[in-house]
Amino acid sequence: MIALIQRVTNANVQVSGKVVGEIKAGLLILLAVEKGDDEKHCQRLAEKVMAYRIFADENDKMNLNVQQAGGDLLVISQFTLAADTKKGNRPGFSNGALPSEAERLYESFNQYCRDKGMLVENGIFAADMQVSSTNDGPTTFWLQV
Repeated sequence: MIALIQRVTNANVQVSGKVVGEIKAGLLILLAVEKGDDEKHCQRLAEKVMAYRIFADENDKMNLNVQQAGGDLLVISQFTLAADTKKGNRPGFSNGALPSEAERLYESFNQYCRDKGMLVENGIFAADMQVSSTNDGPTTFWLQV
């Protein structure tokens, strides 16, 4: 599984012009599920995302995780992160999990974060979405398990 995480001051996702998910400060998470991913990968990635210390403490050092900073999560399914881009000028998508499995693990990731006390907002799986955010820093990290 892959998570591209961005520390944001705000973020939202729209489908057909309607906001379906929105947060103030926290993490915008673009999440991809690859072939071979399972519940263990999902849980490890969720734990890593929630524990990742990329928020400033009182000394302006990146020492706080999203929960310690009082942030929320906006999780968006993004199968294109699993693309093979090594050859040619067109991405290949054979590394991505089948849609049914990807949706199951996407929902599992969200529920695991909720179970740990996080406020989690979402887009709509496999929908054409428009995502808006203000990246704080900018601060962006690629996490993969």
